[in-house]
Amino acid sequence: MTTDVELLVHDLIARTERAVETVAHLAADTGVTFKIDDVADAVERGLPTGYASPTTGDETRRDVIRRMAQDILSGEMYEDA
Repeated sequence: MTTDVELLVHDLIARTERAVETVAHLAADTGVTFKIDDVADAVERGLPTGYASPTTGDETRRDVIRRMAQDILSGEMYEDA
């Protein structure tokens, strides 16, 4: 059975993957270097009002998004898949 937390995490991963792809294409097209914070900004701008804030310990939602983006870019997100 899938919990609301699991659905939230999967949704946030999908949003982060899309933002990574969008920002990476923009960087490739323009030659402008991007940072993980640019991906986090893109994800957060796309979140609907009232979107839950998943956290782990002292991490904020933004920290979680940054970590997800880094794991996507490094390939670590997909190592166990």
